[in-house]
Amino acid sequence: MFIDFDDTLYDTYGNAVIALRETFEAFRLGRYFPDPQVFYDAYWTANIDLWGRYAKGEIDRPHLILERFRRPLCMSDELRAQHEESASSFIEYCMQINDMFLDACSSQPGVVDGAHELMDYLRGKGYRMHMCSNGFHEVQYKKLASCGLRSYFDTIILSEDAGANKPSKEFFNYALNASGANTQTTIMIGDNLQTDIIGAHNAGLDTILFNRWHIEPTPIPTHTVTTLREIMEIL
Repeated sequence: MFIDFDDTLYDTYGNAVIALRETFEAFRLGRYFPDPQVFYDAYWTANIDLWGRYAKGEIDRPHLILERFRRPLCMSDELRAQHEESASSFIEYCMQINDMFLDACSSQPGVVDGAHELMDYLRGKGYRMHMCSNGFHEVQYKKLASCGLRSYFDTIILSEDAGANKPSKEFFNYALNASGANTQTTIMIGDNLQTDIIGAHNAGLDTILFNRWHIEPTPIPTHTVTTLREIMEIL
């Protein structure tokens, strides 16, 4: 089993919502954003765009980390004015916010409904399980510890170690070599059509799309489920 982590097993979105609120309050960003939802919406817009570009290799990790908070913070004229004479001070401010957010997010224990049940089932069936993720090394290991899923995996395969991101063939070739798996007996489970499903399909793997976001998948995965528990009916 090649299994995506973020938003397939670990409830990254739900945990990030909590962490974003905690960070907003800790930095008293209500001084600049009387309606917190304006800041939250701007963050999610930036984050989705940046992660998509990161997966394609268009930007690097430092750019993603800085921009996902610089962009929403720049929506505040008052905040921009405070830092307009020193770009470095604004960058430092953005990084302080990012550091707190990542710490708060990766400390959350929340998993997607059915995650532990599915992993218990797969382990009981004797499958070898390998986590395949584009997430950052130190963050992913902290998340694994927070949610109690580390012990299920035979191998942790991260894009930083592979030197390439999902959906590239380079990532999946690295994953196959690192895990000792082969394409004929391996299936990829993930929630992201582009990075998980299309990437694995192009690498010659069967796929299970956890269609958490209710999209119309093209190309069609080998299997599609809307809950993790449905995977137990397939495997």
